[in-house]
Amino acid sequence: MPREPLAFSHPAVWLSTWFGCGLSPVAAGSVGSLAALPLAAFGVWFGGPLALLIVSAALLATGIAASDVYARLTGIKDPDEVVIDEVAGQCLTLLVVPLSPLSYFAGFLLFRFFDVAKPFPIRWLERNLPGGWGIMLDDTGAAIYAMIVYLIGSHLLAR
Repeated sequence: MPREPLAFSHPAVWLSTWFGCGLSPVAAGSVGSLAALPLAAFGVWFGGPLALLIVSAALLATGIAASDVYARLTGIKDPDEVVIDEVAGQCLTLLVVPLSPLSYFAGFLLFRFFDVAKPFPIRWLERNLPGGWGIMLDDTGAAIYAMIVYLIGSHLLAR
């Protein structure tokens, strides 16, 4: 039976879907990650990496609460339209990436790869943590993997 859509006026809806990005009919997670790129660039440009760290932490905390409410309201453990987790994970990934289009593109691709592939323990986090914690922390894990691979790759390319 199709579920009734939640009212977009509910704060958990517009935060969880990142102002509607998650309502994209195709590749909602990638759309959410793309929406994070200007946010991250703006944070770094105006406040440096510390500002981006603060933005990432705020997104994580907000995302845990909002996505938990959204999941409970829909009755779905990890709804596809919830993309605040991708926004937070993408911002976290970009903490170690220089502010340039090519570097941001590499950070975007790495984060999306690990978010989709879900190597251990990412899939475990997604499946075993309750509500908003599982929704958000699997993308945090993907961001950590992406950060590590980016830093290693950058080091090897600089040699």
